[in-house]
Amino acid sequence: MEMKTYNNLLVEVEDGIAVITINRPKSLNALNSETLAELGDIASTIEKSKEVKVVILTGAGQKAFVAGADISEMVNATAQEGRAMALLAAETFNCLENMPQVTIAAVNGYALGGGCEISMACDIRIAADNAKFGQPEVNLGILPGFGGTQRLPRLVGKGRAKELIFTTDQIDAEEAYRIGLVNKVVPQTELLDYCKSMAKKIMSKASYGVTLAKQAINTGMDTDLESGLKLEANLFGLAFATHDKAEGMQAFLEKRKADLTDF
Repeated sequence: MEMKTYNNLLVEVEDGIAVITINRPKSLNALNSETLAELGDIASTIEKSKEVKVVILTGAGQKAFVAGADISEMVNATAQEGRAMALLAAETFNCLENMPQVTIAAVNGYALGGGCEISMACDIRIAADNAKFGQPEVNLGILPGFGGTQRLPRLVGKGRAKELIFTTDQIDAEEAYRIGLVNKVVPQTELLDYCKSMAKKIMSKASYGVTLAKQAINTGMDTDLESGLKLEANLFGLAFATHDKAEGMQAFLEKRKADLTDF
């Protein structure tokens, strides 16, 4: 995969894992329009890649994952410009959410506002034990505009989402785990290694099966049960046309390790 150089991102690809680091440590990795556009560009590049199977998203330094959107860019923005920034974030985050690869947010510190929102667009969230989550937007006279009002209630329920957004309370990693906002809490020094280990475990499975399951979950969450079950049945049938289905089942019957290769 041909790699570009970005002003605000570091991208490393090794053994099928792409690590994207938001690299604006002086502003605690805050998301401005340029960073959102760069994230959209790398996400659209990776989603077409056969080389990358898992994406890990993290922030530079030990203090912040993403401390929010860049308020210095927003302070003088018009209504039209604010809406445009929200739509840019939506396009970028939707690409992260729906790309065939599995995405893991390695939350290494503050995940506030846009930081909490971009983590929620990832498939799995692993938090360092120093991580903090929150949606502080109503302190600034606005509301979450990068998906917070939509993804947060889907993850933690309507009541908890409203409480977090209305009060702007920050919660620590253990509370985020308790309410279902993150999948796991690990020591900060072990965060990236843990995420890479999880990535390798996922990559050892039938990658096309994982991609189809991701599609079924994402689409099914936004539809009624009957429609979701029909989609699942269709994707289940599609999996039967793959090498991995034939190999996986034959290996199971022969009591040997399967050689899974589809993507």
